[in-house]
Amino acid sequence: MTEMITDSLAVSPSPVALADSLQVVMTKLAETNAAVDNALFTTNNLWMMIAAALVFIMHLGFASVETGFTQAKNTVNILFKNSVTVAIGILSYAFVGFNLMYPGFEAGSYSWFGFAGFGLTVPDGGLTSAYNPGYTYWTDFLFQGMFAATCATIVSGAVAERIKISAYIIFTAIYVSLVYPIIGSWKWGYGFLNDMGFYDFAGSTLVHSVGGWGALAGIIVLGSRLGKFVDGKSQDFPGSSVPLATIGVFLLWLGWFGFNGGSVLSADPGLVSLVLVTTTIAGAAGAIGGLIGGMLVFKRIDFGMVLNGILAGLVGITAGADQMGPLDATIIGILAGVLVVLSAVFIDRVLKLDDPVGAVSVHLTCGIFGTLAVGIFGAKAGFDQFITQLIGIAACGGAAFIVAFAIFKISDLIYGIRVSGDHEKKGMDSHEHGIRGYTITYED
Repeated sequence: MTEMITDSLAVSPSPVALADSLQVVMTKLAETNAAVDNALFTTNNLWMMIAAALVFIMHLGFASVETGFTQAKNTVNILFKNSVTVAIGILSYAFVGFNLMYPGFEAGSYSWFGFAGFGLTVPDGGLTSAYNPGYTYWTDFLFQGMFAATCATIVSGAVAERIKISAYIIFTAIYVSLVYPIIGSWKWGYGFLNDMGFYDFAGSTLVHSVGGWGALAGIIVLGSRLGKFVDGKSQDFPGSSVPLATIGVFLLWLGWFGFNGGSVLSADPGLVSLVLVTTTIAGAAGAIGGLIGGMLVFKRIDFGMVLNGILAGLVGITAGADQMGPLDATIIGILAGVLVVLSAVFIDRVLKLDDPVGAVSVHLTCGIFGTLAVGIFGAKAGFDQFITQLIGIAACGGAAFIVAFAIFKISDLIYGIRVSGDHEKKGMDSHEHGIRGYTITYED
C-alpha cells in the first residue's frame, strides 16, 4: 500500500504545473470567447447592413407607387423628387440630423433637444456607438439615414402634380435635417417620450406619422389640383400605370423586412424571425382589409385600395411588430386595411383635400392607429400604456404639423410654392424638366 501511494505522488503534477495548465485553459477560453464575440458582432453588423439595403430599396418602391398612381404628364417630376429626396436626406442627416437624433441624452433626464456636433466622427471608444454597441458606428448611421430619407419621401406623393421643385427641395432639406431628427430624439435618442414609456418599435409615429403630418400640411397649403373638385364632387385622375404601382407596393413590402427586421438592432434569430412574421402577416391582412373596405364603400373590387391596404397593414404593425403574435398582426392588418379606405374617403369627400396617392391615409391615419395598437395588443397593453401612446402621438404630431405648415406657408408667402395653372395643365415634365417620362406616341 505504501508503495502505491508513493508511486501516485510521484506522477501527480506539481502546483506549478497545475497553475501552468490552468493558465493555458483560461487563455484558450478567453480566445474562444473573443472569437464568439467577434462572430456575433460581425453577424449583427452584416444583418444591419442588409436591413439598410432593404430600406434603401423602398425608395424605388415609393417612386414606382407615386408614378403609377399619378398622371403620365408628371412622371419625370415624380421620379426626380424621389431621387433628390434620397440625396438630400442622406447628406443632411450625415452633417446635421444624425447628431440631432442621437445627442447623448441621459436616461431619466426628460430631455427634448440636444446636438452632438456637425458631421460624422468615430467615437473615442472605437467603431461602436454608445447607442447601439452591437454593430459599427458607420452601420448605425447608414441604417438610420435610410429611415430619415423615407420620412421625407412620404410627403412627395401627397403634394404631387402641383408643387414647385424648389419649394419641395427646401422643405425636404429642413424637414430631414431638423424636424425629423429632433422629434426622433424624443424616443430613439432617449428623450422625454422614452422616459415616459412611449413605445414605437420601428416608427409608426416617428417615421410614418411624422411624414404624414408633413404631407397633410402640404396639401392644405397647396390646395387641390385643377379640376379635382367640380361642383363639390371629387373627380378621378387616372394614374399612368397600375402595373408600376403594383411593383412599387411589392418593393415596399420587401423593404419592410429591413425596416422592421432591422429595428431589432441585432441579428437575434428569435426576435428577428418574429418581427418578419408579424410584419408580413399584417401586410397580407391589410390587403384583405382594403378589399373588404373597397367593396363596402365603393361596391366594387377596388384594386387601388387593396394596394394601399397592404401598405396600411405594414404601417399599422410597425410600432409593435416585436410585441405582437400572428393573431394580433392579423387583426391590426385587417383593421388598418379597412381604416385606410375610410380615411381616404373622408379626406377626399368630406375635407375636400387632394392627396393623389393616399399618403396621408396610409402613413398618418394608419401610423396613429398602429401606435395606439401597442396600448391595446402590446406586451404592456392597458389604459396607462394607451394614454402614454396617445401623448406621444400628440407631441410628435403637434410639432411635425406646426413646423411643416409653417415651412410651406412661409415659402408660399415669399415666392409661391405652386406651379402656374398653365404648367399644371400641360404637365410638369415639359415645363420643369424639359423631358417626358413616356415618349411612346400613337398615330390615328
